[in-house]
Amino acid sequence: MKSEARSPQMYLDQLPEARKEPMRLLRNCILENLPSGFEETMSYGMIGYVVPHSRYPPGYHCDPKLPLPFLNIASQKNYIAFYHSGLYANPEIKNWFVQAYNSQVSIKLDMGKSCVRFKKPEHIPYKLLGELCRKISVSDWILLYEKQIRR
Repeated sequence: MKSEARSPQMYLDQLPEARKEPMRLLRNCILENLPSGFEETMSYGMIGYVVPHSRYPPGYHCDPKLPLPFLNIASQKNYIAFYHSGLYANPEIKNWFVQAYNSQVSIKLDMGKSCVRFKKPEHIPYKLLGELCRKISVSDWILLYEKQIRR
């Protein structure tokens, strides 16, 4: 569900009551754990965390006018989504996350290439997601991104 919100706070304010608190907690988890240099913005109708043009002038290769995306969160129709590009781009981080999730969370992991889906808000492992956020710095992400797009 793409939102027309112009700010992360407006996005949260427009959510159904049952989704406001888990999305607020998820946003706070990210803001508290994401390395410095990423910028919070609205991206693709979701709350996004990007490498701003001031840090990475080339921007996103698909549309250089856009900053380099890294992480998004969204309240979809049937789940809360946590999109982390590092899971897709770095097999070591993905393997670490899958193993950590399976050892810490009793609910089966519902994951796509970069998307982790939570059908019930009470199943969101905030601490684990915070740990994941800390694993890739802006510099690490730029290097990894450039390595991936050269392929």
